[in-house]
Amino acid sequence: MVSTVILYRAPTTVADVDTIADWLAGRVDATVTVRDRFLDGHRTGDLPERFAEARVTSPYDRDTGNTMLGTIRYEERALEDPDREGGVLYDGVTVQRALNTALPADERGLDTLHVPLLDRAIGTWGDHDGRWHKRVTVLGQPALVSVPGLYEAPAKPEEYYREKQRHSLLSGDTPPREVLENRVEGEFLIEDDPRTTDALKGYVLQAAHYLETGEPFCDRRTCRLFNAHYHEDLIEAQLREPEFCDEHARLYEAD
Repeated sequence: MVSTVILYRAPTTVADVDTIADWLAGRVDATVTVRDRFLDGHRTGDLPERFAEARVTSPYDRDTGNTMLGTIRYEERALEDPDREGGVLYDGVTVQRALNTALPADERGLDTLHVPLLDRAIGTWGDHDGRWHKRVTVLGQPALVSVPGLYEAPAKPEEYYREKQRHSLLSGDTPPREVLENRVEGEFLIEDDPRTTDALKGYVLQAAHYLETGEPFCDRRTCRLFNAHYHEDLIEAQLREPEFCDEHARLYEAD
């Protein structure tokens, strides 16, 4: 039984972990606490090399890793200064194993759930189609929650990608938020979206639910435990009423 949930801040993102913790504390039968960035408090000497080994080098290549000295030096700098990290996809399972090793021995049991919010993009390999897929979460211990994954993992409306490509061809950069929102039909989240904190609440609850019950997700689109593959479904599940399906409302509806 999970008795303690520890959330870790992602200081380079707009995610308000304290607000998420307050929301979670009203819904789980566990003590919920917040700590600063996981990679500041829990670190092993080989962590830069482990991150280098977890790098996805091609969307269609199952093998990962680039452990050349320059890459390891990059990962060292990214650990010290997370503002310098970006544009890299990591194998979420390999990262999870590395961070599990970094946990203190007395906090590694399944009665204490660690949920680091990460400013890195993580993915898992799809055996069904032979390619990597970005993810918001990798459940387990610790449970990884990727803030970039919230924006990048679920598919956006097709018009979003067409408009982004068109703008890039004309100006060479990414179109501003207001351009995308005005020209693209459908709802979606983009980097530093003000709805980030609210949207992440359900993903953090998914981590606690999985460790407590062994059930990964709910199959109902109107529940925060739903694993959305499209942004419109993400918004339906995380940002609209009701928060939960009838089954999970009995477990997690706030008093």
